Amino acid sequence: MPALLPALLPTLLGLAACESSVDRQRALICRRAVPALAPPDTAVRLLRIGAGATPDDVRVDYAVAGRPGQAARQRWVTCRFGPGAELLGLATEGGPVNGARLFLLRQYYLDTPEAAAADPGAEKAPADRAAP
Repeated sequence: MPALLPALLPTLLGLAACESSVDRQRALICRRAVPALAPPDTAVRLLRIGAGATPDDVRVDYAVAGRPGQAARQRWVTCRFGPGAELLGLATEGGPVNGARLFLLRQYYLDTPEAAAADPGAEKAPADRAAP
């Protein structure tokens, strides 16, 4: 058995890399859903991204604030995934997001440049940052 370990090591490392790649993709998809679910004219600030209730769930906790001086409200979204990074369902503190709303979000928003630009967890390039 010890002789097999060196032969299996590259395979095991490859599987671990795939899993972390899938986890990153799932977190990205769930993060990108946040601005679409947040109330209009609010600023979104990520609080936490982590595992949900099952191994196929990702939970994003965030805060939204409207007018200056208005207290931020904490909210959350849980994204349920199928094989790989296939988004199967969403739930928020207000209940499940399904039907046409989920279909439209998946089909026409999550993979767009607008979703990438609104992603509250995306690193902005120096040219994209506002001058101090």
